[in-house]
Amino acid sequence: MTNDRVPPSPEHRAAALASKAWPYEEARKLLARYPNGKPGGAPILLETGYGPSGLPHIGTFNEVLRTTMVRQAFHALSDQPTRLIAFSDDMDGLRKVPANVPNGEMLAHYIGKPLTRVPDPFGKYESFAHHNNAMLRDFLDRYGFDYEFLSATQCYASGRFDETLKSVLRHYDKIMGVMLPTLRAERQATYSPVLPVSPKSGIVLQVPVEVVDAERGIIRFVDEGDTIEQSILGGQAKLQWKVDWAMRWVALGVDYEMAGKDLIDSVVQSGKIARVLGAKPPEGFNYEMFLDEKGEKISKTKGNGLSLEQWLTYGPQESLAFYIYREPRKAKSLHMGVIPRAIDDYWQFRGTYPGQPIEQQLGNPLHHIHDGAVPTEALPVTFGLLLNLAGVLGDASREQIWSYLSNYVADATPENYPELDRLVGYALAYTRDFVAPTLRRRAPDAREAAALEDLDAALEKLGADASAEDIQNEVYEIGKAHFGKDALRDWFKALYETLLGSSQGPRMGSFIALYGVENSRALIAKALALPVTEV
Repeated sequence: MTNDRVPPSPEHRAAALASKAWPYEEARKLLARYPNGKPGGAPILLETGYGPSGLPHIGTFNEVLRTTMVRQAFHALSDQPTRLIAFSDDMDGLRKVPANVPNGEMLAHYIGKPLTRVPDPFGKYESFAHHNNAMLRDFLDRYGFDYEFLSATQCYASGRFDETLKSVLRHYDKIMGVMLPTLRAERQATYSPVLPVSPKSGIVLQVPVEVVDAERGIIRFVDEGDTIEQSILGGQAKLQWKVDWAMRWVALGVDYEMAGKDLIDSVVQSGKIARVLGAKPPEGFNYEMFLDEKGEKISKTKGNGLSLEQWLTYGPQESLAFYIYREPRKAKSLHMGVIPRAIDDYWQFRGTYPGQPIEQQLGNPLHHIHDGAVPTEALPVTFGLLLNLAGVLGDASREQIWSYLSNYVADATPENYPELDRLVGYALAYTRDFVAPTLRRRAPDAREAAALEDLDAALEKLGADASAEDIQNEVYEIGKAHFGKDALRDWFKALYETLLGSSQGPRMGSFIALYGVENSRALIAKALALPVTEV
């Protein structure tokens, strides 16, 4: 995405101004902030933050993606230029050793030192921060984000923050007045907005400081028993988190930044400090957090939840973007089990997009995932159906999957359906690692066996060329005859458990048509060959 985009049509702009899709609601905040444009024609600046104390995870990626969606939405409302900064707080001191990195004993010797002065435990980069920054940038680049990367260490050391740091010292007492009421009594006694870097140990010190000369940036503090006078300029100090965030907004001129719900208090306090420094805080909103399979918040240092690489091993980028787009103010579980549903939901919304009026298209997640350029290739089968096919086949190859697909779709080839071919690869990987180990076919009970015998007879009568719809009708009628209309759920569950080895499954008419009538009859025969269980 670039700033030399083709302007939207008047119809598109009018619909965007009224759209209730959350990116447009957020973009309208920026339009209200600068109805006549930013002074001097400067680009509107959106920022995302990253703390490189651990390996990047989907929570990090989430902020860049959602902020990009707001940026794209703003371009539909206004012709004003924009910039997006991905900021790494890599001058922060290492607080603890992450559980998911090697050489933890080595890292323990660097607790308290700026992350850019902590050796890379992987032995590949100049520092731990450089390693994690590189991982983040690599993924953002592969995804195609248009952003500018900024390092806190570089901004502090180069003097880019110096003037705003002097302003922090000039307003030191007012900033303390904002922060001290929010702290416990014991913390108040030692709190300082400024964290000098020790000239002795190189540690980012948490000590009280005294302002000596604000215009020269000089402070006084005690370091290992010695009284030190030192400049805070040029990277010799950093600021405490909430003050640092406000300083960054002011120094860079940030107009928009979103944050997780756990940072609501930080947003409030940083906003007050930004005003003390003479600036208006950025626009933004607070999103809910991602949770792991146990319902716990995902964390870089814990290494729980999913990594970016894990999702992309089992699902395409657009399925991740779809999952992130939906309901940003609602806490959502983020684990391997959500990937198949995200893929199928993505394709469902993609299928409806072309036929929607512009107002509905702007509310369709696919519009924001693809910035309005939604691909047109259709998908003849669902990802769930591919998983079921791969599960039944066992250790299947890509060629075997396509041989079955050709029975279901007349022109089904990888060349005709390249995106389906991508999904076949994901389905094989997901089935191998997560589905196959859980499959356990059980024997039918007497009622289920009778129903299966009737289904086998019906399939024999329908023949090999039966349509998915005709097969589904027979499945439905046999279920009503043996289980009753109100208990059809039990019939479908029995089909999944006895034929597929799973408690959940696809639309059986579609599966049987895909797998083949004769192959499906062989599955039924295997199930009926097992000892029938007592009801």
